[in-house]
Amino acid sequence: MSLFVSFGLLAFGLGILIYGGGLLVKGASSLASRLGVSELVVGLTVVAFGTSAPELMVSLYAAVTGATDIAIGNIVGSNIANILLILGIAALISPLAVKSSTVWKEIPFALLGGLMLLFLGADVLISGTSSDVLSRGEGLALIGVFVIFLYYVYGLAKHSKSEVPDHIDTQSAWRAVISITVGLVGLTIGGKLLVDNAIVFAELIGLSEVVIGLTIVAAGTSLPELATSVIAARRGQNDIAVGNIVGSNIFNIFWILGLTAVIAPLPMPTDFIYDLGFEIFASTLLFLIMFFGTKHTIDRSQGMLFLLLYVGYVTILLFSK
Repeated sequence: MSLFVSFGLLAFGLGILIYGGGLLVKGASSLASRLGVSELVVGLTVVAFGTSAPELMVSLYAAVTGATDIAIGNIVGSNIANILLILGIAALISPLAVKSSTVWKEIPFALLGGLMLLFLGADVLISGTSSDVLSRGEGLALIGVFVIFLYYVYGLAKHSKSEVPDHIDTQSAWRAVISITVGLVGLTIGGKLLVDNAIVFAELIGLSEVVIGLTIVAAGTSLPELATSVIAARRGQNDIAVGNIVGSNIFNIFWILGLTAVIAPLPMPTDFIYDLGFEIFASTLLFLIMFFGTKHTIDRSQGMLFLLLYVGYVTILLFSK
């Protein structure tokens, strides 16, 4: 297969993936809005789940086909892109005011995800074993923490005002179900095309699967989050813009990697600690920035800092691996 054909199929798979994710978000958000839950709850759950669906399909398919470097790289790279690239762009469009509960609860929960993955996956460093593997038992542990998060969001929903977010296009029930179904089919087909051709593309240009996962695949599967957060920022819907990103990062580690590891134990890529360490750094920076400048707000200068850090990370990644 030629480089041009491989890249074309990769891009086509990515397009189907994004289209399917968009349909899923639209249908699921419409159903959620009919229940009268708050914007923050919608952002942390329904929208976060929908925009994380491409990462789910890519990681599951990559794991069952043995492309575990792409599975891990996709999640870690997506979390880095979500914070530094997407929140950076969204903050440049409009400063993002963040609710106190997000600062003190959801952002630390996302940081906990990175720390847990580090301790569970670094078997060689911590236990002295011969290889780093995320086992089925550790996957169940991640899912267990995810259940705790869902219980927290359930409590949040019970105490939230019953209001329909005005930025959501409410569909009839049957149209929402069709959108969700077609979206899931698109995600499945797009995920297969993306992973298969990402592997071929990596071989043709001489890059490792983990680098492709951390960059092209991660940035590609984060496009739904980008579209959602940018639109929300332009409309002043800060709870959706930030909640979508924080919620997606929580879903990515606790739900997606947890489920993937339960289905197929995941050997961790060589030197994954460095990339995961940068993801933990990005999450920590997001928390600390809440107390500099305008309190509990990501302003434009901080958004620019996020973007510069992301460009620097990708540049070093491409030239060092």
